[in-house]
Amino acid sequence: RLVPRGSEGQALVGRGAVNQKGPEIAFLAAIKAILASGRKLPVNLVLVAEGEEEIASTHFAQVVAVPEVRDALARSIGVFIPTAGQDQNGSVNMTLGAKGAVEFQLIVGGETSDRYPKADVHSSNHARIENPAWRLVKALDTLVAADGHTPAIDGWFEHVRPLTDRQKQLIAEAAKPEVEAQEKKQLGIGKWIGDEPYGTSLERFYSQPTVNIQGLVAGYTGVGGKTVLPSRAEAKLEFRLVPAMTRDEAEAKLRAHLAKRGFDDVKVVVSGGYGPNETDEDSVLVRSQKRLFEEAGIAYTIRPRNAGSWPGVIFNGPPLNLPAAQFGVGRGGGAHAPNEWLLVDSTDPKVKGLEDTTMTYVDYLYVVADEAAKRRR
Repeated sequence: RLVPRGSEGQALVGRGAVNQKGPEIAFLAAIKAILASGRKLPVNLVLVAEGEEEIASTHFAQVVAVPEVRDALARSIGVFIPTAGQDQNGSVNMTLGAKGAVEFQLIVGGETSDRYPKADVHSSNHARIENPAWRLVKALDTLVAADGHTPAIDGWFEHVRPLTDRQKQLIAEAAKPEVEAQEKKQLGIGKWIGDEPYGTSLERFYSQPTVNIQGLVAGYTGVGGKTVLPSRAEAKLEFRLVPAMTRDEAEAKLRAHLAKRGFDDVKVVVSGGYGPNETDEDSVLVRSQKRLFEEAGIAYTIRPRNAGSWPGVIFNGPPLNLPAAQFGVGRGGGAHAPNEWLLVDSTDPKVKGLEDTTMTYVDYLYVVADEAAKRRR
């Protein structure tokens, strides 16, 4: 739907509007615009798309196993994903990578051990039958420290790479009071963990791996109570990984951690995931972004990585080892919700609507071509 968005202009509202259908459509429109003008594209392009990003890109890694695709990507200077990167004031947040994500479930019940019932039974039986929900809670409690958020999986921080001085500098430059106030309002919170200052919370945001419970399902969940002992309990969790952690390492350490503590009745189901990605600030892709923003008079900040995730490691890691980045102007919000929105007509000339976003992608391709030519020379 096209919906007025207060004084900002008109927005397109619907699932996927900003993440990622809107930015992708703008980029495809940029390609069509160049071709429709009778010009040749300034760069060669390889287009790769997937439809499983919200379930941690379960099969996307297979793309580099296709010889034709792998060989074409191997000849490229990098990979970028279209995005809507502008804040309400028109400034752009650039990122030099993203955390990895692993989606998994922990399951306890009649399907994992004969100590639990195969179907829900009367709750009076808890005097003689184990409750899988309590067992799951006990297993979950071992995954984090007493503070409720610091990962406590054995060896979890073994390969975590600390922030560099340059990365800390970038974070400090982004830690502005007005941005903190805006973020707290958007998130609906009044303080960060431990009531930390904003700069410290940002360092944690970008540098710390996480063990998060997305949801818990067990027994009766309706209104009021019900005298049942559940036959099954499931926790839906995710890991967010930072350089130089890997998906396989995270899964192996989780399984070893549970096994060491005797949780042989806890079933681990990994439903998707990938590692983090990281790109050098001096890469052609990033240099081109900075140059375009400076020439266009668009203010920008650079952040070490996105605390969210996208599967750039598929290109950024072996066997391709390519720079991978996100790029785009325009403004939107509500990612992963049914009421996602993307500003298509903007009343503020500093914030790009859909047409100006499209033309910025046109400009970007020409700047990338020029920067690549300079690098070859």
